[in-house]
Amino acid sequence: MKVINMVTTPNSLTLSPNIKIATKRIESIDLLRGVVMIIMALDHVRDYFHYDAFIYSPTDLSQTTVPLFFTRFITHYCAPVFVLLAGMSAYLSGTKKSRKELSFFLWTRGIWLVFAELFLVSLFRTFNPTFMYLNLQVIWTLGMSMIALSAIIYMNRKLILLTAVVLIAGHNLLDTVHVQGSGFLAVAWSFLHDINHFTFGKLNLYVRYPVLPWLGIMTLGYYLGFLYTPGYDQEKRRIALLRLGIGMIVIFVLFRITNFYGDAAHWSVQKNSVFSVLSFFNVSKYPPSLLYTLVTLGPALIFLAVTEKPLNKWAMKVVSIGRVPMFYYLAHILLIHILAITAALCTGYPEMIVLNKHVNETVELKGYGFDLGSVYLIWIIHILLLYPFCKWFDQYKRANQSRYRWLSYL
Repeated sequence: MKVINMVTTPNSLTLSPNIKIATKRIESIDLLRGVVMIIMALDHVRDYFHYDAFIYSPTDLSQTTVPLFFTRFITHYCAPVFVLLAGMSAYLSGTKKSRKELSFFLWTRGIWLVFAELFLVSLFRTFNPTFMYLNLQVIWTLGMSMIALSAIIYMNRKLILLTAVVLIAGHNLLDTVHVQGSGFLAVAWSFLHDINHFTFGKLNLYVRYPVLPWLGIMTLGYYLGFLYTPGYDQEKRRIALLRLGIGMIVIFVLFRITNFYGDAAHWSVQKNSVFSVLSFFNVSKYPPSLLYTLVTLGPALIFLAVTEKPLNKWAMKVVSIGRVPMFYYLAHILLIHILAITAALCTGYPEMIVLNKHVNETVELKGYGFDLGSVYLIWIIHILLLYPFCKWFDQYKRANQSRYRWLSYL
């Protein structure tokens, strides 16, 4: 067998019965994924530990502070980057599979992620086995987007790009479309585009991540995955990512300054220049507006462009987290809730043990919580506690993934 060594890590891509090209796992992608996953935990720690989280939103300019606003704003980068990289990873996975095999993998992994959101993430968030509270968030939309992507991959590449652009840039045209009530059409439209809250008896269903705009981001990631195909010139990739990232930021600034299009929440002059800047960056996440997508993905693409180089030992620790995203996600939610129960019991709030709704909306917990500095300290401790488990699972997964196919779903 003829082997052409183009890169260093011994994953392989078979192009013909007689030619095998060694491929590598892209460490800059894993690094970025690890960074945003660590930052994501900050937002979830804030939900469970910050006393202001039970009173007002950190993006409410009438009540927030600058540190609190940017604590929330920095976590805006997590979900869109996570979804974009999932699309890129799907493309790279497809370089080692037939299109039919990739479609089946995306379909089944999507179903698994929806199941995980409904039953595992919900249980870890609430410790309530009756599942009275279901919150459809990023794992749900990842799953639904993968199911849709399992069909999109059969489209022409230009049509895939067009689909991504239309969904990302055009979905804000639907912002004024709402379906009243809690019937099938209302729920279906909420799944697609309109965030909503439904009550069915004792069940509270929150739809925070409607699929259409997030599917656009994943589809864009899938399209951009070709930049990482074996043999693609690294310098050309770096230039392409830089240009696209900078272009997104420029479009964001131009559209935001004029309030022309792309976000229903316009910015405005506030009580002082600092809060006017906060207003400028106070873009809409639910659902993710065009401007939200531009201001988060632009810097992410630049990050990918400048980090594709040998990494030091500290960066490689972050890479270990980035290689096990689903394991990390489930474990970090579970650990945060356990730590929060400990803190709540110590301060006289047993209601934290079993929740019937989102922790921030549990009125019995008003008065519980800690200042922002303590939230950051708890976040750091949480990451340090979680890292050894992620490192172990990363090593186990890499050693056994060829033997146990289920590991590719985590």
